[in-house]
Amino acid sequence: MTTRQDAAVEVAWSRLHGRVPFAAAVLSLAVAAPAAVGATRFLLGRDLPYELVAAGAAGVMALVVAAAYVHGLARLRTTRFRLTAERLEVRMGILTRQHRAIPRDRVRSVDVKADVVRRAFGLAVVKIGTGEHTSGESAELTLNGLAAAEAEALRRTLLSGVAAREAPLEEDGQAIAGLKWQWIRYAPLSIWVFVGGAVAIGALKKVLDILGVDVFSTSAAKAAWEWLTANPWVSVPVVVAGSALVGLVGAVALFAETWGGYRLEREAGTLRVRRGLLTTRSLTLETGRLRGVAVAEPLLLRLGGGAKVRAVAVGLRKAEDNESEEVSALTPPIPRAEAVRVASRILHASPVAMAGGLGDLLPHPKAARGRRVRLALATVAALAAAMAGVDLLTGWVPVAAWALPLIALPLAPAMAVDAYRGLGHRLTGSHLLTRAGSVLRTTVALDRGGIVGWRIRQSFFQRRLGLITVAATTAAGDGHYDVLDVGTSQGLDLAAQAVPGLLEPFLLRRG
Repeated sequence: MTTRQDAAVEVAWSRLHGRVPFAAAVLSLAVAAPAAVGATRFLLGRDLPYELVAAGAAGVMALVVAAAYVHGLARLRTTRFRLTAERLEVRMGILTRQHRAIPRDRVRSVDVKADVVRRAFGLAVVKIGTGEHTSGESAELTLNGLAAAEAEALRRTLLSGVAAREAPLEEDGQAIAGLKWQWIRYAPLSIWVFVGGAVAIGALKKVLDILGVDVFSTSAAKAAWEWLTANPWVSVPVVVAGSALVGLVGAVALFAETWGGYRLEREAGTLRVRRGLLTTRSLTLETGRLRGVAVAEPLLLRLGGGAKVRAVAVGLRKAEDNESEEVSALTPPIPRAEAVRVASRILHASPVAMAGGLGDLLPHPKAARGRRVRLALATVAALAAAMAGVDLLTGWVPVAAWALPLIALPLAPAMAVDAYRGLGHRLTGSHLLTRAGSVLRTTVALDRGGIVGWRIRQSFFQRRLGLITVAATTAAGDGHYDVLDVGTSQGLDLAAQAVPGLLEPFLLRRG
């Protein structure tokens, strides 16, 4: 007699790489070293022998490293994952156990990242996203500590389903853009060159204070500082120039680290961005979730003829605190003509049509210009009135501070006129293009098929000027993209033509 049994194949659970605890121990040195310095300062204040101070500092460092190693070992022992034909499952947690699963057909992006320490150990971090949110948290799984080859194999396996769902394209496997080191000239074209330099100098001073280093310990340093503080017309330009120099060096170094090895390519129904000199990163995004692109031109970068391209996509997570670039960034700062070319390749649009669309948009009514100029002048007047009130009541406002409204008086209207010149929109066969901004001018090419609704706004002052703001709502990117201060009839016609049948019932009811 033969007994028939189901021969279901059980997929074995896999574990993280065995070098995870060692990598965790090395990464903990970033905390262990400052802790050892703090212990050294504390013990020196107790007038203890130097041998005992050194032993105490070494003990603190060893304790931190050992704790990190034990935590990494516990994570290695408690984390398991497996990939079946239907889903990716992960069991993890040291004190609180979790069992999470993502259906393979829900995978929308795979992010592979490896800092310099993990690269030395041959490890990588894999983040798998679905583009959905449940209970206020992103449905994203993280596997922290796979072998680099295993991480790449997992990425390809997870995205093999995307290739089956997407129609093959002639461009698959071909690079859309690659790094050119001459683009590094755009790195300093940012306000953060000045702000970042000042922050870096302040942070360095703070670290020196913690270490007990007095930068004004010598009489020459004290005399120089006293002279600078007594002559602000000299010290201010010196401080600004010094901050700019530090920021310039930092901006160039950050560009090299963030975008070294950059390559953007289309791969089996996905867009893949690889970048990073020391910390390598590979982000793969399903093209089915792409709803358009945004060409961003911050003021200084725009004056230098540069721009950046970002993805407008569903489900992209926010950048983490230790990330210098947004997850949606598809290019570094590049020449504007190159940005137009990349955007056209991503959207499968004609480069000529995209160039015209991004540069020759329909202008908005001149009433929008007057509205911005009046608002700019009102802002300057309010600033001057506030300063006068504070000076009258407290006498606290110094004479030099009155240079601020005097500078703003011609500058604010000029910026308002520039903001008006930046307004524009256009409707192509497949995309809605809209542009706005002066300090940060952004041109968005939004897929008309991704527009899920319209939001019409008209303030009291807009109504008097015959203007309206039409916002296309979408599940991607910022959630809505505005056509600012367009003529009332022009804006309503634009919305009606962009998505036929969506707005007509409301227009008929309104009529």
